[in-house]
Amino acid sequence: MTPADRPYGSRIQGRLPVGCAQCTEGAKMVLFVTGLCSFHCFYCPVSDEKMYRDVVFADEKRVERDEDVLEEARAIRAKGAGITGGDPVEALDRTCHYIRLLKSEFGEEFHTHLYTMSTDPESIRRLATAGLDELRLHVPPGLWSRVAGTGFEATARLAKSLGMTVGLEVPLIPEREEDLRRLIEWAEAEGLAFVNLDEMEFSDANFARMKVRGYATKHDLSYGVRGADAAALRLLGRPWRITVHYCTSGYKDGWQLRTRIKRRAESVAGKWDVVTEDGTLVKGVIEGEGLDALLRELARRHRVPTDLMRLDGSRRRIEIAPWILEEIAPRLGRPSYVVEEYPTADGLEVERMRLP
Repeated sequence: MTPADRPYGSRIQGRLPVGCAQCTEGAKMVLFVTGLCSFHCFYCPVSDEKMYRDVVFADEKRVERDEDVLEEARAIRAKGAGITGGDPVEALDRTCHYIRLLKSEFGEEFHTHLYTMSTDPESIRRLATAGLDELRLHVPPGLWSRVAGTGFEATARLAKSLGMTVGLEVPLIPEREEDLRRLIEWAEAEGLAFVNLDEMEFSDANFARMKVRGYATKHDLSYGVRGADAAALRLLGRPWRITVHYCTSGYKDGWQLRTRIKRRAESVAGKWDVVTEDGTLVKGVIEGEGLDALLRELARRHRVPTDLMRLDGSRRRIEIAPWILEEIAPRLGRPSYVVEEYPTADGLEVERMRLP
C-alpha cells in the first residue's frame, strides 16, 4: 500500500478506521468517562482538571447526568463516541452503561471505540456484551518490542473473537522508532485492523515531564515533538499490509476539533448569533442586574424582535444580535459588548469588544 497525505501533515497507509473517519467529519463525541488510571505515562496530555480525578466530560461539557451526554451527542449530531480517560476500564460499570445508553438512544449503528491499557479478560467480555464496536489497545512503550506472549496479545485475540474491531493506538516517540516498527510487525502478524501513531505532543499538564526528558517542539507554532514527523515518514514508507495512520497534533486541533466545533455551531446557534468561518459565534452581550426588566425594555422601547435576543440566566446576561446592539448601545446607558466565543458547552471566549 502507498502512503497518502492527509491534512496538517498526517499520513495514512491503508483504510482509515471508522472511529477516525467520524472524527474527520467532526461527528465523534469525545466521552471522557474517568481520569482514573493505574499507569503514569510521562507523555500523558490529560489536563490537571481531569488527571486522576473521577470526573466525566462529554466533549467540553461536564457530565452530571445521563441527559448531559445525550444533549452533547445531539448538539454535534454525533455518529459515534470515542470513549477515553484516564482508562475507561477503571470505571467499567459506568463505561458499559454509557455504551448501552448511546446505542439505545441513537441505534446500534452509533459507533463506539475505546482506548485502554487493560488486559483483564472479564472487562473485555463485559465491553463486548455492552456493544463496544472498536477496541484500541494502548500498549506501553516498554512492551513495543516484545508484545508477543503478553496479556496484550491474549486481549487482542479475545476481543477479535468477541466480534470487536481491534487496533493499537500509541504515541510516536521518535527515539523508539525501531520498537514501533516491531510493534507494527506484531500487529500485522496478528491480523489487527490498524495501528494509529499519534504525534507525541506537549500540553500544560505534561510540559515539565517532557522538558526534563529533553524533548522540544518541532517549531514555535506547534505542540508536536521534534523528530516525530521524520520517524513517521520512515515507518509509513514500509510496505505494510495493515493500516498504519499517523495523526498529528495539528490535525487534531486544526481539523478534527475545528470541524466538530463548526458542526456544533450549526446546531446550537441562535438567530441572534453570527457563525464565523471557524465555527465560533459572534453575539451582542449585555451583563449586569435587572436583566428581566431590560429584556422587556428592549422589546417595547427599542423594538428588538424577541427571536433576536434571549436572557441567559446561568451566565447573567442578555444575548442579542450584534448588529442590533451596535445600533442601540449608545442609548442603553450600560456596558454592552460584541463577544466572539466557541459554541462549546463551556462557551470559551475568544474576543470581547466594548461598544460605545
